[in-house]
Amino acid sequence: MSDDRVYTGGERTRRASLLLRGARRAVAGADTSGVDRQIDRIDARAEQRWDDEANAHARQVQDARASLASAKATERAASNGDRRQAQRDRKDAQKALNRAEGAARRFGLRF
Repeated sequence: MSDDRVYTGGERTRRASLLLRGARRAVAGADTSGVDRQIDRIDARAEQRWDDEANAHARQVQDARASLASAKATERAASNGDRRQAQRDRKDAQKALNRAEGAARRFGLRF
């Protein structure tokens, strides 16, 4: 298994049973090409899922960074009466960015 794949529980179970079946067939000298194709299909789905999730995390971080930049600009341009709210908005945007980056790091992405 590679680090750039996200397997579901069912895929893990099916893949393990296919690996066992393939090993038995290999020991018996039988053809394992059908088992290999099934494992390859499972791996391809898992890699596609990883790519989709990685892109979603990257988009989320990018959006949070843009939101933080906007909040910082708003805070700098705010009048004295609006400055407190702008400061709270900036802090909320910073917290959202920290959460997005943390989720991306836990997924395995580095920024």
